[in-house]
Amino acid sequence: MSSAFRVDFRDRSTRARLGRLETPHGRVETPVFMPVGTQGTVKGLAPRELEEIGISMLLANTYHLMLRPGAEVVRSAGGLHRFMGWEHPILTDSGGFQVFSLAELRRVTDEGVAFRSHLDGSPQLLTPERSMEVQWALGSDVAVVLDELVGFGADRQQVERAVERTASWARRSKAAWEKLGGRGAGGRLLFGIVQGGVYPDLRRRSLELTLPIAPDGLAIGGLSVGEPKAAMYEVLADLEPQLPEELPRYVMGVGSPDVLVEAVALGYDMFDCVLPTRLARHGAIWTSEGRVIIRDAPFATDLRPLDEQCDCYACRYFSRAYVRHLFKAGEMLGMRLASVHNLRFLTRLMESIRQAVREGRLRELREAIRQKYGTQTKEGET
Repeated sequence: MSSAFRVDFRDRSTRARLGRLETPHGRVETPVFMPVGTQGTVKGLAPRELEEIGISMLLANTYHLMLRPGAEVVRSAGGLHRFMGWEHPILTDSGGFQVFSLAELRRVTDEGVAFRSHLDGSPQLLTPERSMEVQWALGSDVAVVLDELVGFGADRQQVERAVERTASWARRSKAAWEKLGGRGAGGRLLFGIVQGGVYPDLRRRSLELTLPIAPDGLAIGGLSVGEPKAAMYEVLADLEPQLPEELPRYVMGVGSPDVLVEAVALGYDMFDCVLPTRLARHGAIWTSEGRVIIRDAPFATDLRPLDEQCDCYACRYFSRAYVRHLFKAGEMLGMRLASVHNLRFLTRLMESIRQAVREGRLRELREAIRQKYGTQTKEGET
């Protein structure tokens, strides 16, 4: 099993735990939220700003970078870290979710996924081997095996097929990853993916098939795809006792405050989502009192910061009235300042969660977060 991850502390009143993930580009304290840098950039923000916000790790997208600018361009630049000017850990997804969500004309077979590029319509084939080759060329610290994702509402037979195919693809992914160099090439890590929809027995079956081929961590896929939050929590709660303690647990595609604290309390360690920056670009701001829409008229003369408890650049120097003015005037700075704030909000939230776990206060924090944010954001917005 992996020696890259270590659990340092377990909360006795919940399933929460604190850990450390060692990667080629540094240590990551968990639980951790990773912003999404789909195209090799977190939309609108420079890497220096991400460092100032306190981001320790981010996610980049295999599908998009494979199509543009292409894996070989990134490889020739010295890998994605150099290409985008980010010296800290990067996790790359497999590309499976984007094929599911973006490629209207796709055909899934045991070989892989044949689809047409959303950019130019060119025919593409994403296989487990190709996904590993692209992630290797990108130079990510953590790669993820290719999986077959089916959305909420799929019938049991579809989900069963996806579980078996995901396991088959995971075996091929691991073989390709090891052929490329595996852990021996600078300590790069590989995570497996557990699928199974909202069927507890299929989740356990997927885990059973995945464990032998998940050397460094487990991603929980197929959630945040339209199911109710209660169903998501049931899946996570049922699966957690079956998960090895020594492997990091990564819940893919979640990022609203209430879901993050709930998932940590259920025993999970890593999370990613586009939600904080997507909401920010539409003027939705997370604050210590709940979510506000900065475009709304009451903020036109509000000279307070976005959040009086926040220490981000936007809150230190600008008022709600100014940020609202930027949005109403169509100035891109408004979206940038809102993105800085929302990412800092989640970073501070994760810091608060880790501190609450240490001090045995997670139950109280979870209830406060539920009351402020539990009905404001559907995880489907991701």
